[in-house]
Amino acid sequence: MNDAYKKSGVDIDAATEAVERIKAHVRSTFIPGVVSDIGLFSGLFTIPELKEYKEPVFAFSTDGVGTKMMIAESMGIFDTVGQCLVNHCVNDILTSGAKPLIFLDYVASAKLTPEKLENIVKGIAVACREVGCALIGGETAEMPGVYRKDRHDLVGAIFGIVEREKVIDGSRIAEGDVLLGLPSNGLHTNGYSLVRRAIKTARLKLNQYIEELDCTLGEELLKIHKCYFSQVYPIVQRFNLGGIAHITGGGLIDNIARLLPDNLCAKIDCCWPIPPIFKMVQEIENVSWPEMRKVFNLGVGKVLIVPFEETGKVREALGENHWVIGEICLREEGEEKVVFF
Repeated sequence: MNDAYKKSGVDIDAATEAVERIKAHVRSTFIPGVVSDIGLFSGLFTIPELKEYKEPVFAFSTDGVGTKMMIAESMGIFDTVGQCLVNHCVNDILTSGAKPLIFLDYVASAKLTPEKLENIVKGIAVACREVGCALIGGETAEMPGVYRKDRHDLVGAIFGIVEREKVIDGSRIAEGDVLLGLPSNGLHTNGYSLVRRAIKTARLKLNQYIEELDCTLGEELLKIHKCYFSQVYPIVQRFNLGGIAHITGGGLIDNIARLLPDNLCAKIDCCWPIPPIFKMVQEIENVSWPEMRKVFNLGVGKVLIVPFEETGKVREALGENHWVIGEICLREEGEEKVVFF
């Protein structure tokens, strides 16, 4: 057989091996509603419980793990970023009150390695099973002309469902609402370009034990993006929340501000303990607090905006793992939408 394509950098046989390796992981996520098996040109899904919805609304989102993938490559650990990818996307549609049904993945690299792809998909499957979401399709791409050696890109798309009357879109946010913050598990999946710069500036090593972190730097940076579905979905089923913010790129400032109407602002008290990884990066790169709040989650991965009269019940349902971090106020002329004090 002519190996011209392989010599150009694309190995079709490796791709075939990779698909065989991931089949069991993918099938382990199948839930009632999956119609197709692996190998078709599209994944097929029916929604058995659709009749339970009076007016179903479908929720969609897509995202990636960004340059966190470069940390995974340096560490040779690929299953955790797969979990990060799914959890990030689940958290995104959860802000609308939706539960996940279907997930699709896309893995691109300069050279496809079946073992690495299997570990990535293994992590994706773990996270999908935890929330009852089916991984029904995906794509792998080997592009040596686009990606540098040993570089990968990891992207996912999610599809979920929510009852129309339960949709959370910020329209119910009102003066006096209370902001509840849920703790993050570190950096999650944003801010890694600045973090990698800090590592270079300070000449740190990923296998270096950092006393303040109580683990190696690499272990801290590969902590899995926390999934809030099991904690928050029961809340959105019981209560009419004003809004939910997933604190990703844009940090606390942009992700809360995007929910608020022009006449309201969020006043936030930084009362929670900020994890040491954030302070470490801030000190190394001399980053101002306003920029830190615009880049990182600073230890708060999810913010619930709750009607004042429901706050006690919501807090009781959430349990101890949250903080009251602020309130919604009328916005004065010229005032920022998110104010820290």
